[in-house]
Amino acid sequence: MFGRLGPMELIIIFLIVILLFGGKKIPEIAKGLGKGIRDFKSSMAGESESEEAKAAKLEKPSQDTPKT
Repeated sequence: MFGRLGPMELIIIFLIVILLFGGKKIPEIAKGLGKGIRDFKSSMAGESESEEAKAAKLEKPSQDTPKT
């Protein structure tokens, strides 16, 4: 029904996005989208960020103890 998106259609879509969100908000939106994709991929792999952080803390010795 819609077919493929050509370069002209992509330019029009990009211009509409700039008009709606403004130039300053686009990097924030892209950053949030990238973080969401990373979180989704890690959850699909069965890993979570908190589990990785816990494992890293267990492997490293505590550096808070003063040396005497």
